[in-house]
Amino acid sequence: MDDIQYNRIVGAKADSALQAALEQLALPFMLVGHRAITPGDGSALLPTEAPAWNGAAERVRQSSGAARIVVRELLARLGHSSCPVPKAAGGAPAWPEGIIGSLAHDQRFAVATVARRADSHSIGIDIEPAESLPADLLDIVATPAERIRIGADLLMGRALFVIKEAVYKAVYPLDRTFLEHHDVVVDLDRRVAEVRNGRPVNFRYCLTPRVLAIAFVTGSC
Repeated sequence: MDDIQYNRIVGAKADSALQAALEQLALPFMLVGHRAITPGDGSALLPTEAPAWNGAAERVRQSSGAARIVVRELLARLGHSSCPVPKAAGGAPAWPEGIIGSLAHDQRFAVATVARRADSHSIGIDIEPAESLPADLLDIVATPAERIRIGADLLMGRALFVIKEAVYKAVYPLDRTFLEHHDVVVDLDRRVAEVRNGRPVNFRYCLTPRVLAIAFVTGSC
């Protein structure tokens, strides 16, 4: 494979600590970036992308536009300049031929990762604030075994949520199957999740400065 280095998106819309965390999580073949969601970012949606957000709230258009600003900067480094990334059927992004990727956002930041398909089958990313998961959501997110593993640590509950979202994004392009949170079983020690069809998915995560996770599928599809 070509020698791809981590890239850093700089400027007023960047956060150095967040970018450093992303780079620590990413494998060498992945490009990662982020952007602070800013008023006006919705205008970054290209004509082939924008119809998917007709009627959406402005904050939704802003976050989706911010994510695609990041994505286009990353794709340009893989030779796909000014490339649209519209929503495909099911809501997942439609990537250029030979490319895999994922994007996500919370209320403040949009993040994205892309790679060449030759280097991995699929990748997924997710982000949330570094805040405790609401206690009433813990049983929805965590299996009984995961509850035993994390105890009363609601920040780790948030981490489980983020990991499972990243895993879902990584496996959906391969299996086209909707998954509930309990359909993804997370082994935090081994950094491996298993979905209900038995597919293993590797992941990396961190708890600061945001809760972040990158999941990836390697080996046989």
